[in-house]
Amino acid sequence: MEIIDIPLENRADPEDLRSFLEACRAAAAEDGQDKIASICLKVKHIDPLAVLDSIYEGEAHHYYMENRFHGWALAGAEAVVARTWKGPDRFREARDFADNLTRNTIAIGDMSLPFSGPLFFGGFSFFDEMETDHASFPAAMLFVPQWQVAKDGKQYVAVANVLVGPDTDVGSIAGRIWSAHEKFTTFSYDKPPAPPVYHILEENEVGGENSFQGNVQKALGKIKDGAYRKIVLSRALDLVFDNPCNPLKILNRLRQDYPSCHCFSLQHESGTSFIGATPERLVSVQDGNFQTEAIAGSIARDADASEDARLASQLLSSEKDLREHELVVESIRKRLAELGVEASIESEPGLLVLSNVQHLHTPVTGKMPEGLHILDMAERLHPTPAVGGTPREAVVDDIAEWEPFSRGLFAGITGWFDTRGNGEFAVGIRSALAHGTSARLYAGAGIVNGSEPESEFRETSIKMEALLRCIRGGQGT
Repeated sequence: MEIIDIPLENRADPEDLRSFLEACRAAAAEDGQDKIASICLKVKHIDPLAVLDSIYEGEAHHYYMENRFHGWALAGAEAVVARTWKGPDRFREARDFADNLTRNTIAIGDMSLPFSGPLFFGGFSFFDEMETDHASFPAAMLFVPQWQVAKDGKQYVAVANVLVGPDTDVGSIAGRIWSAHEKFTTFSYDKPPAPPVYHILEENEVGGENSFQGNVQKALGKIKDGAYRKIVLSRALDLVFDNPCNPLKILNRLRQDYPSCHCFSLQHESGTSFIGATPERLVSVQDGNFQTEAIAGSIARDADASEDARLASQLLSSEKDLREHELVVESIRKRLAELGVEASIESEPGLLVLSNVQHLHTPVTGKMPEGLHILDMAERLHPTPAVGGTPREAVVDDIAEWEPFSRGLFAGITGWFDTRGNGEFAVGIRSALAHGTSARLYAGAGIVNGSEPESEFRETSIKMEALLRCIRGGQGT
């Protein structure tokens, strides 16, 4: 990426913008390659979700992710460039695509700001090939948005990205960007209409009643026979509402209820959205350091402090849950070692406490080796035993055969990365696929020796309740 080191704060001018775009056009003509022109500007207080909601379109790419606990949020809308892939080479092909665009990016503004420069947003499905009933989302997709807004602590950033070719009309582009600049620097938070309440007209278990429990029983038989040590099986609920879904309204409720989770919304140009509040980070990279984590083993919360503490103590001493958790830790350790990565791993798990459930949790940290990309890490770590099983190769065929629905992006990954190697991918659990007046909710549970079908069913119901409550908006069914 070529950076023109001219901070725009306090001197942004439409003629300077036009001159920059003309220089990008000349560069595109010189080497016969379209350029991404990226204009970054520090702005006053701005809320990325409010901005995205104000420009929301039902049939356009958008992405939103935040972690309120860590104080950051980012949004992007309308694709400048988008690409899809499928098959076993999808991560490598996605990296090649991003590397090529980075080489052909010219940026202006303060690149030391968080989330500056063009961001790549997207998702990768659980399986290498996307099944037909989730055709609106491919097995892998990335897009660079036209508009980005982000916050990190007390810093706020707006970015415009445009594709500039040898024959681009830079005058019209400059006018559009300047109008957006004026809007973002004086963004008006008009009082929004009351958020919609979605009454659920139909609620159907995909595969029929007891299908999940039957799969758990089959899995226990194969575990006993030594086919594998753990498999994660999931359920899906199909819902029909009386109002079309606006994913951002549901997302706003999720972020209020689950501030320590990664809340996200990925929308394809078809209008289908994948939304959720996941407690599980697959991997994040910042300034050459990475973080990942093992999350496996769950128990409910309770409003009574004494009972809640008893449940936590029960989870921390549960032989079944500790065994399940250790399988995930060892898998992460092995996969990172295969990449030549040294990791620091806590010797014993702690607790990740959410509003409705608590999990065993072990953080994993380390330094990124030279030349390793976040997509390389994501490919190696996905799917973790927390959403697939172990050994990984032994469980995927049974998951595909037994589950009566296509996983799609559920238990896949969704996230972002920039041109400097920073980024964050989260595991797409506690999630839903929404389109129009319908949605499909997902939840899974890890099955190991000692699991009980009805107990695992209750665990998935607790996990699904997070989204159900936010869809209802605090109302009854």
